[in-house]
Amino acid sequence: MTIFEKTRTSLLLAALILSPFATAQEVKPDPAIKPAATAPGASAKTDTPQLQSRDERYRVAPGDSFDVTFELSPEFNQTGVSIQPDGFVTLKTVGEVYVQGETVPELTNTLRAAYGKVLHQPIVTVTLKDFEKPYFVADGQVGRPGKYDLRGDVTLTQAIAIAGGFKDEAKGSQVLLFRRVSDEWMEAKIFNVKKMHKTLSLKEDPTLHPGDMVFVPKNALSKIDKFFPSAQMGSMLRPN
Repeated sequence: MTIFEKTRTSLLLAALILSPFATAQEVKPDPAIKPAATAPGASAKTDTPQLQSRDERYRVAPGDSFDVTFELSPEFNQTGVSIQPDGFVTLKTVGEVYVQGETVPELTNTLRAAYGKVLHQPIVTVTLKDFEKPYFVADGQVGRPGKYDLRGDVTLTQAIAIAGGFKDEAKGSQVLLFRRVSDEWMEAKIFNVKKMHKTLSLKEDPTLHPGDMVFVPKNALSKIDKFFPSAQMGSMLRPN
């Protein structure tokens, strides 16, 4: 049985067990579920996920585009430089440069170094033009599952309302919030949104981060891994 099958089986079995949950409780790890094995030839990863800063700078990705301006050498200016699927961009004179995953300051330094071979201390300005906007995903027993723009501060209860609210079959006391904590790992927490609505108390209503996924289950969940490889999330949430 593959790790994906084990994870999904554990989740389905857990769904049959009803147990009380405190609001905003953290899900305890299931020792029966092991992290995915490292692929052959890949470097080993630490077993402890490292939390990412909420205010981490945006990193460019394939499909993004930007303008490059040279204050003292306008003949090198370029508009709409697009990042290719392999992470490279094609620039005047210097050719292809790998930039995927860089912040704007890092990208600026990369281009400055590349053009430093043909210009003396170039002054480079990078302006993002087309890039992925902050978003959250709502799935499960909500009126309109999908991907939504994250504009300003949006809480968990607001995200559910934006996605059409709970369906009749929704288990509002066990809403799952998935959050990426590193390139390899996701974190899962359970929130009792039903209790928040009943008590009119939103003290424990978390603010979403870009890329968060809200999942409203139909059946009760007793436990899942708090941390698990992010590649498994789609397998875990796929319906029977």
